[in-house]
Amino acid sequence: MTPQPIIGLEIHIELKTKSKMFCGCKNDPDERHPNFNICPICLGHPGTLPVINKEAVWKVIKTGLALGSEIPEYSKFDRKNYFYPDLPKGYQISQFDMPLCKGGFLMVGDKKIRIRRVHLEEDTGRLIHPEGKNYSLVDFNRAGIPLMELVTEPDLKFPQEAREFAYELQLILRYLDVSEANMEKGQMRIEGNISLKGGLRAEIKNLNSLRSIEKALEFEIEKQTEMIKSGKKVIQETRGWDENREVTFSQREKEEAHDYRYFPEPDLPILHFTQKEIEEIKSGISELPQQKRERFREEYHLPEKEIEFFVFSKDLGEYFEKAISELRNWIKEAEMKTEISEKELQRLIQLAANYLLTDLQGLLRGASVRGEDFLITPENFAEFVTMIYKGKISSKIAKIVLGEMFQTGADPSHIIQEKGLELIADTAEIENIVKIVLQKNQKAIEDYKKGKEGVLQFLIGEVMRESRERASPQSITTILKKLIS
Repeated sequence: MTPQPIIGLEIHIELKTKSKMFCGCKNDPDERHPNFNICPICLGHPGTLPVINKEAVWKVIKTGLALGSEIPEYSKFDRKNYFYPDLPKGYQISQFDMPLCKGGFLMVGDKKIRIRRVHLEEDTGRLIHPEGKNYSLVDFNRAGIPLMELVTEPDLKFPQEAREFAYELQLILRYLDVSEANMEKGQMRIEGNISLKGGLRAEIKNLNSLRSIEKALEFEIEKQTEMIKSGKKVIQETRGWDENREVTFSQREKEEAHDYRYFPEPDLPILHFTQKEIEEIKSGISELPQQKRERFREEYHLPEKEIEFFVFSKDLGEYFEKAISELRNWIKEAEMKTEISEKELQRLIQLAANYLLTDLQGLLRGASVRGEDFLITPENFAEFVTMIYKGKISSKIAKIVLGEMFQTGADPSHIIQEKGLELIADTAEIENIVKIVLQKNQKAIEDYKKGKEGVLQFLIGEVMRESRERASPQSITTILKKLIS
């Protein structure tokens, strides 16, 4: 019988602040010039004194409050002593026994994953290894950036749970606006601690994608299982992850806390928080991802996949809600003389969601609806949806209109009028177009009369093309059947 895996996570998150943790240098993760945002403090020059970044402290506490952590009245910083080429001082200012946040939890499905602590420290520099060279370069732009570390209890049992935990945490961090948490840029880095019940644990360092978390843990579970079955001893060590080969590899034996010789940072004061300050931070926490899911289910009754897309893309979700608000205003403003039913309202909501999640996403190509180049207002998008709903434009014309709205920002009624795209209302005009098509397709008429029903769809398509997509399929079908018979 395979022993049960025991998994805990250590997650490092670069905070979104204007300046670094202990100096006034700019915190810019996109800086392309090496060693540009640096000063004597973040380079660890002798005689320099650090100053605590209040914004970073507040953002860690905000995260802790969102996760149900206890915020102790007092906290302090400590020196974590170890040598590494990209650590200029030879020690890291971190937190040991008095972190900013204690406890808390995050739900993964129906399972509560406990959080041990959330603390604040400074990031290290970045090593660059030129291909084919026998030396490394150091870029200190990242040195001193505020780095939040979250440590879970070993409550995770499966790699998929670890992936789901990281995904949900990433969403929360973005909703709180404490970090972009972009794993590809290293703004959120994960270390997985894995052991099989009764055995020693391995720590897998710097996993930089949700997929890597799951794959690395799966590999390590399989490896340790085989070692135990064959009688080999699992040692406690730090391992890396090879993304290309999808294997873990040994880096060094795992250090313990006493190896770092922690002691209180003598240059920084003890932090004291009042209840008033904590309540002030708490009041700044708005709706979180799980709350949004529940509200979307209740208010919009969309499929779960669509709800998750709107939760994942916070900006798009907010845009969707503004558009729905405009649609409801349209209903109230008596554009329809009779009261709309719940069923029809749901059709409108679903129609808006469909166009946002398919056609509009194709036009955006990964850009945000908050971007300066995005020109479609929620009001214009709502008007666009009502035109489809009321049958003023066909689905094919809708694609043309939406594309024009995306390019110019013009309102849909103006585009339709200017380009002559409104559906033909005159049945006599449609009948004339149908007659032209039938004259060109005598064989298709004979095939239909012989019982080949599929021919009708071909004829409808021909009429649509002849009318430049301006005749409704319903009208075409009715007239075609009448004329053929």
